[in-house]
Amino acid sequence: MSYPAVLKSEWTKIRTVASTSWTLAIVFLVTVGFAALISSTYDTQSTEEVFDAAALSFSGMQFGQLAMIVFGVMVVSSEYSTSMIRTSLAAVPHRTRFLLGKMTVATGLALGVGLLTSFASFFLTQALLGDAGVGLGGTNVLRAVVGAGVYMALIALFCMGVAAMLRSSVASISLLIPFFLLVSNLLAGFEATRTVGQYLPSNAGSQIMLVVPTAFGNHETPYGPWGGLGIMVLWVAAAVIGGLLVLRKGDA
Repeated sequence: MSYPAVLKSEWTKIRTVASTSWTLAIVFLVTVGFAALISSTYDTQSTEEVFDAAALSFSGMQFGQLAMIVFGVMVVSSEYSTSMIRTSLAAVPHRTRFLLGKMTVATGLALGVGLLTSFASFFLTQALLGDAGVGLGGTNVLRAVVGAGVYMALIALFCMGVAAMLRSSVASISLLIPFFLLVSNLLAGFEATRTVGQYLPSNAGSQIMLVVPTAFGNHETPYGPWGGLGIMVLWVAAAVIGGLLVLRKGDA
C-alpha cells in the first residue's frame, strides 16, 4: 500500500472512532475552560510574581494535555487491545510506513486542535483581562500562541511513540500521566533536582509559551523558548524511533 493510501486509511480509522473525537473535544473544552476560570479570578495587580498576560492564556494546558496524552496513546494502542494490529499489518506489511502514516495523520489532527485551542484560549483570556491583556502583535505573543499549539501536537506524538513501545493502553497511560503531571513538576520544583527537571519534555517545551521567562515564579533556564522546544523535539524523536524499532522487530 502506498503512503498516501496509508494516510487515507488512518484518517478513516481515526475519524470513525468516537473516543478519539471526544478526547480531542475534551482537550479543547478543558484547556479553554480552565484558562477562562483562572484568568477571570487572577489578580493582575499582585506584586508577588511577574505577570505574563499571554502565558496566562495557557494556564489550562496543564489539564488539557492530560486528554491529549490519552488521545496519543489510544491512536496507537487501541489496535493492540482489539487485535486489529494484525489486520492492519497484513494490509500494510511495511511496518515503518504503517506507523509513520498513523503518526502523521494523528499529529496533524492534534496540531489543528492544539492551534484552535491555543488561539481560543488566548482571545478569551485577553478579553477577560481587559486593560491588562495583550494583543497578537505584542512582542513574542504570536510565537507563544502558535508554540502552544505545536506543544500540544508534540505531546501527542511523544505519547504515540511510547504507546508503540509499550503496546498497552493501561501501561502507557499509567506511565505517562504521572510522568507529565507529577514527576516533571516535582523535579522542576526543587533546587536539588531542577537541573534535571528542566530538561524533561514538558518543562522544556512549555518555555515556548512564555513571553516573560520568569513569569509566575518560573526560574531562568540555560536555554530560550526555541531551545526548549528543540529539547522537546529530541525527546519526541527518541520516542518515535523507539516505537518504530519495537514494531519492526517485535511480534504483532
